[in-house]
Amino acid sequence: MYVAESKRLTMAGARKIMATAISRAEAEKTAVSVAIVDAGGHLMLLERMEGGKFHTVHSATTKAVCASSNQRITTAKGAQGQSLDVAHALGLALAAGPERWTAMEGGCPIMAGAECIGGIGVAGGNWEFDERVAREAADSIK
Repeated sequence: MYVAESKRLTMAGARKIMATAISRAEAEKTAVSVAIVDAGGHLMLLERMEGGKFHTVHSATTKAVCASSNQRITTAKGAQGQSLDVAHALGLALAAGPERWTAMEGGCPIMAGAECIGGIGVAGGNWEFDERVAREAADSIK
């Protein structure tokens, strides 16, 4: 077989995910940045809430790209689930490119069944908050 069928994230889907993430952050009065990418890691939507720190734009985008690429949540664990020390986490980021891989929580793949169709990154809250909001937003289109 030389051609495969695949699903893709629509702009309507990306907007629904974004709206869910922003509403969750507003409800908890936490200013975040949210990035949504397609399956290839290409930016579809990016929003920095009023009061959000400017560095969170880059963090959110990197989290989204990493989650989409790895097809799993971003975390301080390696591909086999092993804990990463600082040297290994930095080494992976440098090897992949600092805009492509991160060990920071807050990135979640967007799945359509078993197929990864994109990623969302949330940055600006604590790591638990960022991860929870990213998961809830990604799940909002299921």
